[in-house]
Order: sequence, then C-alpha cells, then structure tokens
Amino acid sequence: MADSSPDKEGPPQAPPVEAKEGTEALTVDGVGTHRGAFVEHGRDALDDETGFLDRSFRERIVLVGVTHGGQSELETAASLDELELLVDTAGADALDRLTQRRDRPDPATFVGKGKATEIKEAAVAIDADTVVFDDELSPAQQFNLEKILKRTALDRTAVILDIFAQHAKSAEGKAQVELAQLRYRLPRLRRKKDFSQQGGGIGTRGPGETQLEVDRRRLVRRMHKLERDLDDISARRANQRKARHRSPYRSVSIVGYTNSGKSTLLRTLTGANVLVQDRLFATVDPTTRKARLPGGEQILVTDTVGFVRKLPHQLVEAFKSTLEVAVEVDLLVHVVDGTAPDPLGNIEAVRQVLGGVGAGEVPELLVFNKADAVDADGLAGGAERLAARYPGSVAISAQKGTGIEALLDAVAAKLRELSSLYELFVPWARGDMLAATHREGEVVEETSEADGMRILARLEEASAKRLSKFIVVAVTAADSDRGETL
Repeated sequence: MADSSPDKEGPPQAPPVEAKEGTEALTVDGVGTHRGAFVEHGRDALDDETGFLDRSFRERIVLVGVTHGGQSELETAASLDELELLVDTAGADALDRLTQRRDRPDPATFVGKGKATEIKEAAVAIDADTVVFDDELSPAQQFNLEKILKRTALDRTAVILDIFAQHAKSAEGKAQVELAQLRYRLPRLRRKKDFSQQGGGIGTRGPGETQLEVDRRRLVRRMHKLERDLDDISARRANQRKARHRSPYRSVSIVGYTNSGKSTLLRTLTGANVLVQDRLFATVDPTTRKARLPGGEQILVTDTVGFVRKLPHQLVEAFKSTLEVAVEVDLLVHVVDGTAPDPLGNIEAVRQVLGGVGAGEVPELLVFNKADAVDADGLAGGAERLAARYPGSVAISAQKGTGIEALLDAVAAKLRELSSLYELFVPWARGDMLAATHREGEVVEETSEADGMRILARLEEASAKRLSKFIVVAVTAADSDRGETL
C-alpha cells in the first residue's frame, strides 16, 4: 500500500520517541517529535536555566564539519575532535560525525539540502537527539535544518555558551554568560503560533501585540539591564586598575588555550585554592593572587578564562570587562599545552583573541606546559622540543612543579626589562626604608658604609616616588660600568 503520510521524502522515519523522565517531547513545526535540546530558542528564554542542551540525560549527538576554501580535511578533523570534547564537557555524547567539502556555505541550509538529508539518515540510525555543526549557523539556516532533520540543530557557539553557563559562579560571570546567551537567542526567537494580545476597552481593540513581540521586548529589556550592570562592574575594575598602577607590585596575567593548565599553574605559583579540572573551560571567573619572584619582589598573578578556536563573538563582547585585565598587565604568561595535537594553532588562536581585545602589544612569555606527559604522537619531551623552537620560552610541568624555578627566573627577567635601576643611600636609622627597598624592588647590590647602606636596586615608578629622598641617581646603561643587565 502506498505511503499516505505527508512526509514522503527521505528514509522511513523512526517511530516517535517517548520523552524520558524529566524531559519534554518537542515538536518542530508540527512534524515529528523528539526529546532533548532547546528547539525554540525564544521559549521562556528568561526563565530557562538549562542552556541549549538538556542535562537531565546525556543527549546523543551527531557532529557535522564543513571544509571551506583553503582549509584542509585534517584541520576539519582536528576541529571536530575539539568539538567532541566540548560536547562531552557540556554533558552529551557525540556518537557520529559527518564532513563535507564546499567552496562556500549554502545560504539556506549551510550544507545543502542533499547533505542535510544524509545527516538526517545518520541521526535516525543512532536515534540522535541533536545535530551540532562546527561552524556558526545563521538563524535562517538553523530553522531550515531543524525542519529537515526533525530534531534540534545547534552550532559550536551554542555548545560553548552552554558550557560557560554551567561553570560561571560569580555574579559577574553569570551576568556575562546570560548576556551572551540572550544575544545569541534574540535573532533566533520564534514561535509555532503568534497569538495576539488585545486590550479589552473601547478604542483598544485591534491586532494587538504578538507573543513574539512581547518575548523580544522582554529579552531586549533584560539585555539592557545586564549591559548596565556590566558597565558598572567595568567602571569598578577601571578604578581597581588605577589603584594597582599606584601599587609597587607588577601584574602578570596567565592566558592560554582552554585546558592548557593555567589554573594549575596559578595554584603552583601562589598556593591559590582554585578549581583545577582536566576539562575545557573549567575556569570562567578570573582569580588574582600574589606570588614572589626569586629576587624577593612580589607580583600579582591573574588567571583568566581560556580561549578556543572560533570563540563566539558574543562571549568576547560579553566578557570584555574580564578580558580587559590582559590589556592592563605588565606581562602575559602564555601557557601552551605541549601535548596538544596542534599547539602552534592554539598559540595563534589565543593571539588572535588577545589582539582583538587590544592586548596584542603586551609583552608575552611563552610557557609550554605538561612536560611530564607524552605528546599527541605518543612521544615524550614534546614541551621541551617546542620550547627549543621559541628562544626565551620555558618548558614546565605545572602539576609536578618541574621547571617552575626557570619560569620564575624568566618572568623576573621580562619584568626587569620594564623597570629602572636606581642607586640609593639609606641611613642606618631608617631601617624601615631599607626593608621597603627589599620588599618592593629587586636589590642588585648592597655596600655597607659608615653612615648607612648604599643600594643598587630595580624599582617600579610608584616605589621610586616613595623612596625618592633616598635615591642618589637613576642608573642607565650608558652610566653603568657594573656589568649588570640593565
């Protein structure tokens, strides 16, 4: 007997899947039902706290990657490997993947209708809940794909936003993530039906306002409030940075690709009790602690959120107040996973984001981490080999503490290039100033004299002002014949 169902295209459909306990059976434009994910991106957007993936169970995911232009298939495969880790971090299971080579994305469905049908067949075969694309989808592409696939279509941006929503703990971090999510959801706002709301009095009847318009207005109002809150936080951060400029301490920011070991390094350097996990984006909220260099001087070290390829612009914009920390510091300690499949690509991805927020000119120290582990090829010594390719860089194991002394020496040398050398004479009666010189600067040489101590020290500008009455002369390279590195 001929099939009389309205959907005759493609393979026979799997029977409707009954929603698991705690999940909602979803309908896409009235055709087919399936569990999981976040189909209507505007539905209760202000009340929904589950993100884009349903975490009441582990969703079954199909990954899709497209090789564009000059991109190689190996690069596409590596990007899908990373997307699989992102999906796992978000709490789902990637069970299949498909790839396609195209000169340019299809404006309607990104991959073309024929490929979309193939993806649907793969999703039906494994009973997938959601299809995740490695590139950002336009709202129209997402809508069209969901009609074809009969299940949710998400992109890398949605997965990353979902992970950030899970890991943000501070009020600022939660506000930043919520703003990024709302910016993503707003153009994707839609409903199956647009019921109008009408007034009940004379002169108030008419087409009224659709529910979609109400939802859009609520989202925009919420976004404006979050933007005002984050502006206030940004202003407070600016005042804090001004105070730090008056501080005698140099500031260092630990930056790097996600899961490169930044938080582990911060804990090793400062003893900070920060979350350390072998997962992507374990750190969303920045942490600042004090550390001491070999010369005795103290520095402020800040751990930052990790970067990733194709970092959503919504996140970069929302986290601007946090990322601005990297602009104001004296040195960037760029941590690189020496065991990553493509560490050089990771370096470039981080530098692109830093350049985008205005931190491209800040001095950088490359640190190749995980020297105690084998690289992607199963070989030991990957971090050391990478460090040899970049003069001035350091290979360490933040977890085991290997190479930390060399790292501190390298940080001190980098910061030394930014400070000035002064000759001071401190009378014996001013032991407090003698202690302050040791505490706030790096003492290069001391000479005991009858009336006091003659000191050659590197001082920051703020410290030099406080000790100005004891400074004999500011020593420059042209004036000095002592042989120190100035």
